Amino acid sequence: MVSLVPSLTESVAATVPEALAGATDWCTHPAGLDVARVRGTKNPDLDAIRKLRPDVVLANAEENRPPDIEALRAAGIPVWVTRIETLDEAFASLGRMFAYACRTDRPGWLDAAERAWRAPAEGPRRTAIVPIWRRPWMVVGRDTFTGDVLRRLGVDNLYAGHAERYPKIPLSELAGRGADLVVLPDEPYAFSETDGPEAFPGLTCALVSGRLLTWYGPSLVQAPVLLRRTLG
Repeated sequence: MVSLVPSLTESVAATVPEALAGATDWCTHPAGLDVARVRGTKNPDLDAIRKLRPDVVLANAEENRPPDIEALRAAGIPVWVTRIETLDEAFASLGRMFAYACRTDRPGWLDAAERAWRAPAEGPRRTAIVPIWRRPWMVVGRDTFTGDVLRRLGVDNLYAGHAERYPKIPLSELAGRGADLVVLPDEPYAFSETDGPEAFPGLTCALVSGRLLTWYGPSLVQAPVLLRRTLG
């Protein structure tokens, strides 16, 4: 199979590595993954994928473009498309993927991830804005996996009710929303100690791993503990 989604690549590599024939250039986990590379999630090399003759291609409705999915299907290649906006959807979707697309048993790490997320959030709830890009500033909006992860940790996204999933918001508005927390992931934009927090003087900023916040795979096992520690 070929995976066009970094988190699905990691999931398969951790479960049935021998089944994985190709992945995108953005598939960075596990380290040292030795498979054919088929360019990016938004611009996959369709000819390279065809030459690999996969039994199935793994894709995601948000990360991959419909024309690429349609082109692969038109070439006779089955494409398994996930649509994941919550943790519960991630657990259910991954279970189906392993059973039907990968034709293997449900991995133990998936059960461990579900157990890890059962504990309710403790302490008072907080509000947050979650920038994912700057120039222009963009934030996490409605119906996102990231928003649900934070909600389960006791942090409510102030833009969860926005009409768009990833709206462009002026910095002046973001800084003036009165959020308890500014959550700055290191992907897709690589926010860092010297690139991001300076835009929000007087506000508490938390630099977090984008993999822990946005990936649905083996990282979910440790994500609640590590994110709680980082979010403070």
